[in-house]
Amino acid sequence: MNAAARLLAPTFAPGSVWLAGAGPGDPGLLTLHAAHALAVADVVLHDALVPAEILALAVTPHLEPVGKRAGRPGRTGGSQLRINQRLITLARQGLRVLRLKGGDPLVFGRGSEEALALLAANIPFRIIPGVSAGSGGTAAAGIPLTHRGLARSVAFATGHDSTGDLPATLDLAALSRAAETLVFYMALRQAAPIAAGLLAAGRPPDEPAAFLADATTPRQRITLATLATLGAVAATLRPTAPTLIVVGPVVAFHQLFAPLLIGAGVPTEPSGLVALSA
Repeated sequence: MNAAARLLAPTFAPGSVWLAGAGPGDPGLLTLHAAHALAVADVVLHDALVPAEILALAVTPHLEPVGKRAGRPGRTGGSQLRINQRLITLARQGLRVLRLKGGDPLVFGRGSEEALALLAANIPFRIIPGVSAGSGGTAAAGIPLTHRGLARSVAFATGHDSTGDLPATLDLAALSRAAETLVFYMALRQAAPIAAGLLAAGRPPDEPAAFLADATTPRQRITLATLATLGAVAATLRPTAPTLIVVGPVVAFHQLFAPLLIGAGVPTEPSGLVALSA
């Protein structure tokens, strides 16, 4: 009997909601609890970022797309308030409701907003952590977020607010001072102003950067740049793919690891990268 079969899975009770992370895209990076939920849920409300390969693992045929991208509603036309109410309505019908989100539900996933709505409605819920794209996607691509003597800190930031614009409260100068490695979620359209802000804060123009699209999936694409070329390279990329931007000396590890790193893919735009220090 394998480890998954021996796992004592928690009970997914009727009338409850599980807020679960689907990971960065590879079905193999689902947690065992998330896979169990897909096997027993009566209905699955999923984000646009959850790939078809993961949705295919659901036993129930009742799959509802409720995702939003850059302030645009999903095919259900649902705002966050409507999603909250849908979770409550389905749970009150006695169903086992799985709310499946890309990455981790509490990392730029608005899972806490849904948890607060369930709390107010007296609906029992469980939170299932997921592998966040910012850590899982970068690791799979051979980009260590920290490395002794090179990067001792990392900061995660969203690349857009609910309207799709760069958040007005995002202090790029403070962020630049706070960490050697910076990871921006869903930031492709805002690459140019992000780069301008980091350059104005004093980060070097030749600092390595990378775009990581469709991380950990067969469609994964890693595009390398420098801080100076970040905006120009972003303009050449497909805007519909979920994309991370990683900035920092550790990006240079990707080229070092790529020849033997299974699944790392072939980088593009490799010129101008800073060499790793000995």
